[in-house]
Amino acid sequence: MKKIYHLETCKTCQKILKELEPLDGVELREIKSKGITQEELEEMRARTDSYESLFSRRAMLFRQRGLNDKQLSENDYRDLILEHYTFLKRPVVVVNDQIFIGNAKKAVEGAKAALHS
Repeated sequence: MKKIYHLETCKTCQKILKELEPLDGVELREIKSKGITQEELEEMRARTDSYESLFSRRAMLFRQRGLNDKQLSENDYRDLILEHYTFLKRPVVVVNDQIFIGNAKKAVEGAKAALHS
């Protein structure tokens, strides 16, 4: 399975998608038009160490809701990601049993290598 969860309107996601081309055989999953399903989130979680690693602290809602002042549990991270797409760190690239989360150079390079190996 090759799948990329991204936000179509995000300039960073657009740039990374271009860098990852060609994307033959890759399912592109735009997360704003249809939020993340529980099944999709569980698939991602099975490939990483925590829901927290999938959570974006850069989301505007994170500060607006005062979540930066709270101690969040794994269940909180899961529920917030399911509640609103903006809480998913993006892009998330899934290649078989591997997962690459976010826009850090190391994650993008790893995703590119995995997609084209």
